[in-house]
Amino acid sequence: MNRRDFLKAAGLATASLLIPRVSVWAKTGSPEAGTAQTNKLVVVFLRGAIDGLSVVIPYSDSTYYKVRNNIAVAPPGNEFGALDLDGHFGLHPALAPLLPLWKNKSLSFVLNTGSPDPTRSHFDAQDYMESGCPGRKSTSTGWLNRLLAQLPDNHSPVRALNIGSTTPRILQGPIASATFKAELKRRRSPIDNELIAASFERMYEGRGDSLERAFQDGMEARTTINEKLSSEQMQANGGAIQAARFGAFGRQLGKLMSEEPKVQVAFVDLGGFDTHVNQGNGKGQLANHLQVLGHGLSDLAGALGDTYQRTTILVMSEFGRTVKENGNNGTDHGHGNFIWALGGAVEGGKLMGHWDGIADRSLYEGRDLPVRTDFRSVVSSVIGEHLQLSSRQLQSVFPDFQSNSDMMSGLLKG
Repeated sequence: MNRRDFLKAAGLATASLLIPRVSVWAKTGSPEAGTAQTNKLVVVFLRGAIDGLSVVIPYSDSTYYKVRNNIAVAPPGNEFGALDLDGHFGLHPALAPLLPLWKNKSLSFVLNTGSPDPTRSHFDAQDYMESGCPGRKSTSTGWLNRLLAQLPDNHSPVRALNIGSTTPRILQGPIASATFKAELKRRRSPIDNELIAASFERMYEGRGDSLERAFQDGMEARTTINEKLSSEQMQANGGAIQAARFGAFGRQLGKLMSEEPKVQVAFVDLGGFDTHVNQGNGKGQLANHLQVLGHGLSDLAGALGDTYQRTTILVMSEFGRTVKENGNNGTDHGHGNFIWALGGAVEGGKLMGHWDGIADRSLYEGRDLPVRTDFRSVVSSVIGEHLQLSSRQLQSVFPDFQSNSDMMSGLLKG
């Protein structure tokens, strides 16, 4: 195997091997250049299947408390109780930092959403949701990468940002994306050494091929990000490592997207939401994760500044969890869930989608929330209106899927 074949097989451009904190996914082609898109999209993926009924609590339904003796979040007005949203549903108290966004009508939740595929396998469900083709394992690209192919190409290596250490399934494909690994403390890499950097520049200079371009893109992406983020801002704060890491992400990504107009799309994923045992209620294991998430999203919205008005943030998970608690004070793999939508374009302060309650007769297979709205309908509505994609372009992002445009009308401001 020659070097070029190795890079293609590994799925990483040369820059990723040299620059541990910023890498560029291998690019085999790009669309024609166009005007940079002004509106932006952030996708946050919660791996492990978050329990939607602990995020948005149907506290007015007595069934909720009958089937969740140990893990139900108390009604509003109680200690660690839900934060009232509309008189029927409440927000988990650990997500209090997001309540101002609900009140200023830039946060909404879409009820009973998810993938139509019935799998309860984390691996398969995540794969289907990230490929955008439920039930089809042969799809080689992610829907976010296919979306990038439909946006005007601004020829920037930071047009798509991934916060993580490797390129996720959702961003795999021919369009380049920069990977930024947020750290508690910045560490110098070999490429920080001027002599080493110069040596690599001489090595790739004048090649005129994809290896030279990949190296140049990686260096440019790294320079852009490091210029925007000082070492002080890269430090962890607050003492709680997990919360501090995500909090830093929110501020860092918000700063990058507000100050770098070439960033169009960003993706971040978080784990730890597979709560089979000791899930907790208003406090406990899940509450600790939600506190991290709530502060991180609030920090992101704040750091975006005026750019928040032109940004839509979607938060989703591979599937939901059982309505009834299990014998270990937790919940098992379910089906339907909620999608969160935040941003200046969101017609917030309301719940969207279809809700039939949680009585046995309304549940999928008698145990789970049903999927009444395909997640692709939610995403299609957002990218169609917010990023101004045509019906033909939406078909390229989600092949063989016909979205019901009326189903999600009102999610975004007209």
